[in-house]
Amino acid sequence: MAISLSTALSGIAAANERIRASSNNIANVQTPGYRRERVELSSLPADGVQARAAQSGETGPALEADLVEQRSATYAFVANLKMLQTQVRAEGTLLDIKA
Repeated sequence: MAISLSTALSGIAAANERIRASSNNIANVQTPGYRRERVELSSLPADGVQARAAQSGETGPALEADLVEQRSATYAFVANLKMLQTQVRAEGTLLDIKA
């Protein structure tokens, strides 16, 4: 059960990093010479995902891409949160049965 918890938590953290990076891109849309951020996702050896922010070679605004990224990351955040809630409920039920 700990594996699914760590997977959900890493997914939540990755979605949060994606939202943070796209928000930063939107906030700096009028900053001259600003280099956009992107988030690179990689799977962890055990379970879950790791998110790492990196500078993109792109400059200039891409508001439509950032807004889509925020919406997609929000859906991923909610999906991982639902998985975490389900796991916590299942563990609570298991504890009720054994008690």
